[in-house]
Amino acid sequence: MTEQQFSLATTAARNLATTTKSVPQMQNITSRWLLKLLPWVQASGGAYRVNRRLTYTVGDGVVTFVIEGSNVRVIPQELGELPPLRGYEDEEVLRALAGRFTQREYAPGETIAEAGQPVDQVFLIAHGKVNEIGAGEYGGEAVLGVRGDGRYFGHTALLDEQGHWEHTYRALTPCTVLALSTDEFRQVRENAESLRDHLAQTSDGSEPARNEYGEAAIELASGHEGEPVLPGTFVDYELAPREYELSVAQTVLRVHTRVADLYNKPMDQVEQQLRLTIEALRERQEHELINNRDFGLLANADLRQRVPTRSGPPTPDDMDELLTLVWKEPAFFLAHPRAIAAFGRECSRRGLYPDTVDMGGHKIPAWRGVPIYPCNKIPVSATRTSSILLMRTGEAAQGVVGLHQTGIPDEYQPGLSVRFMGIDERAIISYLVSAYYSAAILVPDALGVLDSVEVAHGDGAAA
Repeated sequence: MTEQQFSLATTAARNLATTTKSVPQMQNITSRWLLKLLPWVQASGGAYRVNRRLTYTVGDGVVTFVIEGSNVRVIPQELGELPPLRGYEDEEVLRALAGRFTQREYAPGETIAEAGQPVDQVFLIAHGKVNEIGAGEYGGEAVLGVRGDGRYFGHTALLDEQGHWEHTYRALTPCTVLALSTDEFRQVRENAESLRDHLAQTSDGSEPARNEYGEAAIELASGHEGEPVLPGTFVDYELAPREYELSVAQTVLRVHTRVADLYNKPMDQVEQQLRLTIEALRERQEHELINNRDFGLLANADLRQRVPTRSGPPTPDDMDELLTLVWKEPAFFLAHPRAIAAFGRECSRRGLYPDTVDMGGHKIPAWRGVPIYPCNKIPVSATRTSSILLMRTGEAAQGVVGLHQTGIPDEYQPGLSVRFMGIDERAIISYLVSAYYSAAILVPDALGVLDSVEVAHGDGAAA
């Protein structure tokens, strides 16, 4: 039996009410901290040239391998990354050397080279992590560094200098290593006059003096008395400096004239369509600034500015190691939210509570006073590893800068234009939406990357 109704029902009343509406929402809009924090530099002419001092350091210091199943071979030309062979180009001899490397497997904890023993082999790390261990200040062992894929040690074995290992090298994870003994090297050297000449030139110190960054040293005199003859010097520049051309993200936004004419109250349809389209373009822009092969920060970070984690998850020790790479005015860390959570777990495990900094009302976690901003554009691999970036920013600090060009035709936002393309025979209005951008690392030590950051939660990640 239906109960008697004494007042107007809400379902009927809604026919006379005005519905309050939100603007269209979109889930993939993020805080985009990188776009907010990068200083943006005007790139007139669509390009930005990074002039640097001439450097004599050739290559990236990392050896590349060919992997065929369980077999690993070094690419012959990559042997030029070893300091004694730098600049040597005889491919036949390099192939002979590459063919004499033997593959070895080491389990975690196994010693590859023992301190005090003769340096009679050069080792190339094809896969895995190796601890460099030396004596601590008070007699105990200290981990002096971690070497990962593509790194090497023992290259002095290629010279006639008879030395001993100063440090012990011990496998931290399962390692695949290629080794070349001095006996094998000598056999190739005896049959290659060009190699003998190259090694003689390398060992006689005929190369120009360099500073720790590979730049030609500027000759100076200090602390002198009287009237000595002062050294003469000059600063040379790279002859072919790198140029960054502005990249573009574009789309064509289409709106039917009937929609634009009739359905504009209380919200403008074209405005809302354009707002969401621009949000998507800005998200793509941040993704490209991190991942693009040509100018993205992850792909263009100097390999000497990359370090692996010591144990897997990001620990306070790893973050400190990253700070040693970018110690000149570090601006901020950038990490995937999962990596930030993994770092928080490691801090909690040690009883540490990182500080926070206030950024426009947002409480941002910080380490050593340097804020850690989240960015979901940093990739997480299928094995749940990611990277953490630390950078110095701005032209004045020789840091990382964003590139754009303002004042372009039909500019809607800085570096972004919305251009009317017309109305077609279907009565559809078209707008060309374009965002122009790029990024530049002014000097290599402006950006450091912590690689192989495990973000998985569990006992395996904490081991």
